[in-house]
Amino acid sequence: MSEQTSHAGDPISEEDGDPGQYHLRLYVAGQTAKSMAALANLMRVCEQHLAGRYDIEVVDLLKNPQLAAGDQILAIPTLVRRLPAPLKRIIGDLSNTEKVLVGLDIRPRDPPAPGKP
Repeated sequence: MSEQTSHAGDPISEEDGDPGQYHLRLYVAGQTAKSMAALANLMRVCEQHLAGRYDIEVVDLLKNPQLAAGDQILAIPTLVRRLPAPLKRIIGDLSNTEKVLVGLDIRPRDPPAPGKP
């Protein structure tokens, strides 16, 4: 996971990164069980399906509540895919991997062929 230096609400364009790079922003409210589960689930999905091709920015709305308006956050935790376009949102703890992959338009990696690790 790497940190992103842009501020919430700042526009991010395709020119700001590699076309295969995913810029994700997770909105949470403190370190609640649901917020921590969402972050852990997101990191697991990213490592399995986007290894080396993602940036996650965690925005704690208890510390910066004004940042919710930038991405029109109405519930938390909410994941926002800023890049690649178009912008997408997923609400919840991200425990349903299939729902997260569909929501982010990520194709699951092919399972290993029988007899191969």
